[in-house]
Amino acid sequence: MAGSVFIGISGWRYAPWRGVFYPEGLVQRRELEFASRAFPTIELNGSFYSLQRPELFAQWYDQTPRGFVFSVKGGRYVTHVLRLREAGKALANFFASGVLRLNEKLGPFLWQLPPTLRYDAAQMEGFLSILPRDTQAAAALAAGHDDWMKGRVWLEIDHARPLRHAMEVRHASFAHPGFIERLRRHDVALVVADSPGKWPYMEDVTSNFMYLRLHGEKELYASGYTAQALDGWAQRVKAWCDGGEPDDAKRVGGPARSRAARDVYCYFDNDAKVRAPFDAAGLIERMRDLRVVK
Repeated sequence: MAGSVFIGISGWRYAPWRGVFYPEGLVQRRELEFASRAFPTIELNGSFYSLQRPELFAQWYDQTPRGFVFSVKGGRYVTHVLRLREAGKALANFFASGVLRLNEKLGPFLWQLPPTLRYDAAQMEGFLSILPRDTQAAAALAAGHDDWMKGRVWLEIDHARPLRHAMEVRHASFAHPGFIERLRRHDVALVVADSPGKWPYMEDVTSNFMYLRLHGEKELYASGYTAQALDGWAQRVKAWCDGGEPDDAKRVGGPARSRAARDVYCYFDNDAKVRAPFDAAGLIERMRDLRVVK
């Protein structure tokens, strides 16, 4: 039995998409409603740039259908300003900002590191060790938010649910077996980032799920994926979903332990020329042909 495959887009509010992916005349406030009917998941990236508010998360929850999943991008204040150091209070603010209002639609958290941040074992251990692993732990952490956030926090949970975390690295020093082993010990997924040679490309399996970000086949954020390239990604996704790995997996560490099944989240981030939604749809169709998604 295969795992679940969630294929979607990174963000949804892009002016060039209007009249191309979005129907002509569709009002902006209905774009998420439209996109969430086209794809089973979307990477919520506004949370990277600033803390959002509980009422926004509630709106996003209401605008999306049953079974939809958001991945949530962690705040750049944590990753790019603090650079993961002494991040406890900042994480408390982030988890208090309303993410828990997504309830069962809350998928993995994405922690994207800056390209200037080098691998430091102690620094990484300190950060990974304080990430909450379930919604109860997240709510407890969020209760320690800064006083200035009063009046714009959400600390309630509907049920105790496990939380997943994925990390995207952008410095060559992370191509280190020690880093891979550390992710495995903390059950954090290494993001498979296709970035036309810009950042390290590693396919090590470090958790019970995979997280892919496809930034463009030849030109970062801009170029689309050819039919042949999408065929190749479909085969790789199927291998991971079936609990194994591609035969030619590009690993830094040792092989992953085989599983009966593994969930895969895949997001297209080549939005500049309106390629992302169409490439995502193309990959979904290929997964249907492989009888991986319905």
